[in-house]
Amino acid sequence: MASLTLIAGHFAQGAASWKIETKYSHDLPPVSLDGWEVTAVELTFPPGLTSPKHTHPGFILGSVLEGEFRFHVEGEPETVLKAGDIFYEPPGRIHLPSGSASSLKPAKILAFNFHEKGKELLKPI
Repeated sequence: MASLTLIAGHFAQGAASWKIETKYSHDLPPVSLDGWEVTAVELTFPPGLTSPKHTHPGFILGSVLEGEFRFHVEGEPETVLKAGDIFYEPPGRIHLPSGSASSLKPAKILAFNFHEKGKELLKPI
């Protein structure tokens, strides 16, 4: 964070000033990332369609790009996330059916899946 402040301070001396705003912060699982990779996927959920129940061996950081996304992970309350909202999915937690919260509009998600190289991204249940 200190380096971001230095960068912002340097560029603020110009005609326009930079703004840095923390949008999301969450503890990560205790994993070594040696032998891991990240895969970014864009998912579009048409109205009325939900994802099947599944787990991810790794962890997910995602953001809602468009629409409203009904998000539900076992052990947590179901939530409706809007464009710009960010979410986290812990490894191995059951992801309950989720999808567009609208009966008329799709929801588009960008998900960063951190996982061991060569392993599957998700396991259906």
